Amino acid sequence: MRKINIGIIGCGYWGPNFVRNFNSIENVNVLYASDLHQNRLYHINKLYPHIKTTQNYNKILNDKNIDAVIISTPAVTHYKLTRDALICEKHVLVEKPIACEMNQAKELINLAEFKKKILMVGHTFKFNPGVNKLRWLIQNNKLGKIYYVYSRRTNLGPLRKDVNALWDLAPHDISILNYILGKFPTAVSARGEKFLAHNLEDVCFATLDYPDHILAHVHVSWLDPKKTREIVIVGSRRMAVFDDLDSETPIILYDKSVVENKFRQNYDTFEEFQMIINNGKARALRVKQQEPLKVECRHFVECVRRQRPALTDGMEVLNVLISMQHSLEHKGCKVKLKNNKVMRE
Repeated sequence: MRKINIGIIGCGYWGPNFVRNFNSIENVNVLYASDLHQNRLYHINKLYPHIKTTQNYNKILNDKNIDAVIISTPAVTHYKLTRDALICEKHVLVEKPIACEMNQAKELINLAEFKKKILMVGHTFKFNPGVNKLRWLIQNNKLGKIYYVYSRRTNLGPLRKDVNALWDLAPHDISILNYILGKFPTAVSARGEKFLAHNLEDVCFATLDYPDHILAHVHVSWLDPKKTREIVIVGSRRMAVFDDLDSETPIILYDKSVVENKFRQNYDTFEEFQMIINNGKARALRVKQQEPLKVECRHFVECVRRQRPALTDGMEVLNVLISMQHSLEHKGCKVKLKNNKVMRE
């Protein structure tokens, strides 16, 4: 089996994780790593002496031995770097978002098709065993009809300079919601505030309307006392809580519901009213322990080897993000979407 040669552009916060994972995959060589900051390259050289390093990413793109490029740089650079890589006949795995504008994303997808190259966007949570368990629960009607979902992705920092908290954090939750529900939102709205001096929204609250009267709420923040990575799903039969920070029991299934037919009775006391609540037991679900990023990296390698489309292209998430940003800039106005297209009021 021929080895696939990889070049990684961007070795800051997330890039070294790509280096580590691709370096561990059989029949994959990480030949090059690039970053603008020499101290980050010293760090890579110390851990992986066999990997060439450079501050000039064009050395990677112009190297004919490189089959695929991983782009883990600030969001505003994704479009240009991805375009340059595709023009240089490289397969590309780019971190989310694929670009900052829909026309840019469409151009990149069309260019990848023309060049017959794989273009994959790094929505890691689609490869998370816990998220896939949630999807299984919903698709197999274990929770009943889904009423609403809410997610919290908060922490005190890290602050970014290129995008606000919505663009930094919400892509994860949008990707998860679309994936586990198997639907695309029909409308979105968002509110946020700039509390710190960097002139970017530090905290955002977004609402998504999904088909079948499913309501979703997303809270993202860089300015919160507690780090949370939580999703709550409320269904007519059961409820589920996913805590991505809990490695031992990430999913708790609650056998709790409201028995609707009892609402037709007349209740004279509070005690009788309580009888409509089904308050069953809670149990932890088994979830396979796997690093999602490693699964994602292996998926990308297989896509390159077999020339098959990647699981993630990033278009749906970007469309929702752009719609949320429009709402954010217009005091929370509702933005309608139809067939993945924006219809602004």
